[in-house]
Amino acid sequence: MPSARSQQATTDDVTDVLAAECEHLRRSREFLELMRADVLSLRAMAGDPVSEAYLKADLYRRAEALRDLPDTPLFFGRLDYTAGALDAVAGDDRSAGDGLAPAHFHIGRRHVHDPHGTPVVIDWRAPVSRPFYRASQADPMGLSRRRRFGFSGGQLTAFEDEQFGGPLDGEVATSQILIEEIERPRSGPMRDIVATIQPEQDDIVRAGVDQTVCVQGAPGTGKTAVGLHRVAYLLYAHAQRLGRGGVIVVGPNKAFLAYIRNVLPALGELDVTQLSVADLTGAVPVRGRDSELAARIKGDPRMAEVLSNALWAQLAPPAEALVLVRGSRRWRVPADEIAALTAELRSRGVRYGTGREMLAHRIAHVVLTRMEASGETCDDRTHEAVRRTRQVQQAVAQVWPKTDAVRLVFRLLSDPKLRSRAADGILDSAEQAAIGWASLPRGPGSAPWSAADAVLIDEAADLIERTPSLAHIVVDEAQDLSPMQCRAIGRRCATGSATVLGDIAQGTTPWAARSWQHLLGHLGKPEADVRVLDTGYRVPRQILDFASRLLPHIAPALRPASSVRQDPGALLIRRIGPEAVGAALAEACTDALATPGSAAVIAADDQIADVAAMLAAAAVPYEVLTGAASSDVITLIPVTLAKGLEFDQVIVIEPARIAAAEARGLHRLYVALTRAVSRLTVLHAAELPAALAG
Repeated sequence: MPSARSQQATTDDVTDVLAAECEHLRRSREFLELMRADVLSLRAMAGDPVSEAYLKADLYRRAEALRDLPDTPLFFGRLDYTAGALDAVAGDDRSAGDGLAPAHFHIGRRHVHDPHGTPVVIDWRAPVSRPFYRASQADPMGLSRRRRFGFSGGQLTAFEDEQFGGPLDGEVATSQILIEEIERPRSGPMRDIVATIQPEQDDIVRAGVDQTVCVQGAPGTGKTAVGLHRVAYLLYAHAQRLGRGGVIVVGPNKAFLAYIRNVLPALGELDVTQLSVADLTGAVPVRGRDSELAARIKGDPRMAEVLSNALWAQLAPPAEALVLVRGSRRWRVPADEIAALTAELRSRGVRYGTGREMLAHRIAHVVLTRMEASGETCDDRTHEAVRRTRQVQQAVAQVWPKTDAVRLVFRLLSDPKLRSRAADGILDSAEQAAIGWASLPRGPGSAPWSAADAVLIDEAADLIERTPSLAHIVVDEAQDLSPMQCRAIGRRCATGSATVLGDIAQGTTPWAARSWQHLLGHLGKPEADVRVLDTGYRVPRQILDFASRLLPHIAPALRPASSVRQDPGALLIRRIGPEAVGAALAEACTDALATPGSAAVIAADDQIADVAAMLAAAAVPYEVLTGAASSDVITLIPVTLAKGLEFDQVIVIEPARIAAAEARGLHRLYVALTRAVSRLTVLHAAELPAALAG
């Protein structure tokens, strides 16, 4: 029993209750299958083949969203409301027909109803479900009882009842089922956390659709899961709005996306696109790599002004007057008048491509005004005919040349003279030289484009034509974004909202944000609500305390995270001789594989080959991380790919080598040390970094 309020029950009572709940689960699965069969029985009938194809696709998605997950129960909790308390919160979710009080609801990952339309499982996102996450003895929210279920695979195995409404006569203990679910070994991709969402997490999940929320989350606080569950909640509560506007999730790399890929589908949301930052801005094939200096400059917000200068420098004064012959009349637009039209459009701040289109219309309007003044009859067809004439098009091409983003950035990086004109007073000469190509490619197709160049192209494309805005964007590991990457993401939620997730202490790029206010300004969301999650639920206190020794050196403004879990055996630090590294590693890996859950070895990038050779020599089964990790073998991870991932057991090799590999090596080491959720083993032949000693 989880609290001083929990009712004592006999063994027979417990058995009877559990049997009844198992029967409810069985019937719920039958009803879900009937719901899916009803959808599959529908025929897509439309007036044309295109509409029919869309309807078929929609029916397929609805059917997939109703597919049962046999290894997961349909519900994980139950709420019993007191008589008269339900109407204030239930709304349309209240079941009808039984007339019983108090009413009760089973809370699960999706809504399930019987053939009569009576709910048998309520979606966790519904208003009536919220007390499952928020009710307390001080504020029962109308509940008389909250029941949590324990399960193994898809079967219910236990339950706990917490009673409300009596005197406050004892300290409420934490639910054992809740703790066991949090600590349950994980294997494969990330799971949802609908059964264990905590009140402070629930506040973020249910934040308003118009609200941009930034979550500063320490390791193990569930910030990634919270961001994904917020998407699922918004798609439920504001389905039409987000369905029209679109939603995307942006992660740091493909390994991270593979790790989180199953969370939203498990919650019934199949239409959310998940992209890396490189995918989002992938207008060109990336086959080059910048120096650290060049990457930092290209990611600097000053580059937006440089690109704008390079783009608008293409405007030229008209070389001569425009003369248009129509029938027996000649219509003349002087060069200074064309120049005035150009200046007026430029002053309005229109996009480059839009301004070019508008200039042709303005010139045609001037000609039509003179034609009408002379007594000719004109209409829209006359205007369009004049706009399309060779003379008008040539005048526009000479004054306002057509361009595209790829060629603009190509010219900027390959032409020192253009770079000097565009960056004058913005970048110094050394910075201008650093971003140029050492050897000039023949054209854009052969250019050594880098990831930072692709972001510049995305910026240039927006200067030419406005980037469409989505309804909502989730961006994870945001602390590592450059200002230019922030601008690229911000353009895509300019009229929508965002969920920004990250941890300043885990910033590992040379341009990593040192404050959220600074980053949110570049994102175009300075008014965002910054929330802090500093209570860990997955990482044991011993591991967090060890890793937090680095915080005074990498993020002194952050408070060390606390943890609800305590495990004296969670941390092992082992000093070994250089000749014994292979044997110690093999021993640690063998022990890890003998324990349920996932296991990983994290090492400096330049040590991965050596570690792989050690594992192979000891016949330890392993695979180098490329996508989702497997629980059957040791996952060998270069430390630069470890961010955002978690494993039950982690072995970190040579922390000093990780710390010394780059300028922000201590930040990288902090990431590595906080990937374990059950046990962390640190093997080192060299001395530990001074920041960790003690």
